Amino acid sequence: MNFVSPSATTGKVAGQFFTPNHVAKSLVSWVVRDPLDQLLDPSCGEGAILAHHSRSRGVERDPYAAWVARERLPDTNIDNIDFFTWAADTAERFDCAAGNPPFIRYQNFKGLSKAAATLICQTNGVAFSGLSSAWAPFLVATSALLEKGGRMAFVVPAEIGHATYAVALLDYLLASFSKVQVIAIREKLFPRLSEDCWLLYCEDFGGKTEAVHFSKVDRFEECKAPPSSEAHNWADLKRDWSGRLRPLILSSAARDAYLTAGRLRGALRFADFAKIGIGYISGANDFFHLSPSQAAGLGIPEEFLVPTVRRGKHLGALPIDDDTIARWKAADEACLLLAIPPTGDLPPQVTAYLDTDEGLEARRSYKCRTRGSWYSVPGVIRPDYFLQYMSGADVKLARNDCAAACTNSVHGVQITDMRKSTIALSTWEAPLTKLSCELEGHPLGGGMLKLEPREATRLLFSPDREGDELFFSATEIMRTWRHLGGHAPIGR
Repeated sequence: MNFVSPSATTGKVAGQFFTPNHVAKSLVSWVVRDPLDQLLDPSCGEGAILAHHSRSRGVERDPYAAWVARERLPDTNIDNIDFFTWAADTAERFDCAAGNPPFIRYQNFKGLSKAAATLICQTNGVAFSGLSSAWAPFLVATSALLEKGGRMAFVVPAEIGHATYAVALLDYLLASFSKVQVIAIREKLFPRLSEDCWLLYCEDFGGKTEAVHFSKVDRFEECKAPPSSEAHNWADLKRDWSGRLRPLILSSAARDAYLTAGRLRGALRFADFAKIGIGYISGANDFFHLSPSQAAGLGIPEEFLVPTVRRGKHLGALPIDDDTIARWKAADEACLLLAIPPTGDLPPQVTAYLDTDEGLEARRSYKCRTRGSWYSVPGVIRPDYFLQYMSGADVKLARNDCAAACTNSVHGVQITDMRKSTIALSTWEAPLTKLSCELEGHPLGGGMLKLEPREATRLLFSPDREGDELFFSATEIMRTWRHLGGHAPIGR
């Protein structure tokens, strides 16, 4: 079994993380009902799952892993081939399936394999976005190879609980099986992998259901059947949580209180009073960002230099103001963006810098060479506030008091309704707002929380302080699940 880390590098056996024995044994126990059942593992790695059932069929793309599996299990049929191209043509069908599909990001999932996966998904009525990882099509293709009444159990990334594309997958699974269960696990299945893994169990292929069964456990122990679960109506989950399962980690009392807070008079979402977007993309950060000493040495005129916030860690409780920029300049930080208009004559000092070796290298970068004037950075705005894109404990929001710009590692917040923003942002430190960051954002790995622009627009604000204790505790729970250790207590 292999789970491919998105951060895996060449030399780490293609980023493979093989399934622990107690997990492999459990998954097989869940799906095999009869010794004669034919089991499929579509990404069998070195055979960890195949070893627990004699009537098995393995497929593995990696030649070395397939060789190890064959040496380990000489009586098991194991093919060294791409699963999707094989699945598109095979006439074989299986009673059950179990596995740990590769987690390959969209940019690395390509060629004939991706084409075959896309065709299989389209044939089964599933349309994934271009941002989908390979594990989702893996599950669709595997289910299509099951006999009627078949079962499957898989290790899946915790993205199934929050990724937008996971909604399309769950739509398909609920329309294809009589039971769909997601098992959330707080303690990591793979300690060396920054991302979390959960488990998925589906039974009775050919049926359908309107509920997602959800289980949450602190630590996964070997078991012969899936853990006990609670059924949640899928239509309600899509209405209340946009199809996200992560909120189910919390108690029903905490979830209900959060939903109630959002319906109270006076409650606001960020989208009600602001537009949120990423900052500019320079295409060559080292070239376009200058320190004061560099700018002075090059003789760059001041009108071509814009103070900028380059990283979310620079944000704090206080506004970004002239004093902040002065401190950065005193430290000679590269906090000045070279902002050149796309048209018009340029001073000789700027032209000379563009023609340096560094400038010649910068213009060859993809972003620079594909824009009209390679030296003119587009999308430079001076937002009203800066919002952290990725954060540890508390998400930072800082007012922009010095007309600074920001890179795409920081969100720019442009206020559209000053009255509403004044009311809402006065509650930024409230427990409800902090919980909203946890529920609307998603874990990135390593204890980090990520807020995409569309997620940030859903952040909830309310002047009502009822439920503060409950929201405080719920936030602590969510932070525990994203493995945030040693953080400071939440402000009440």
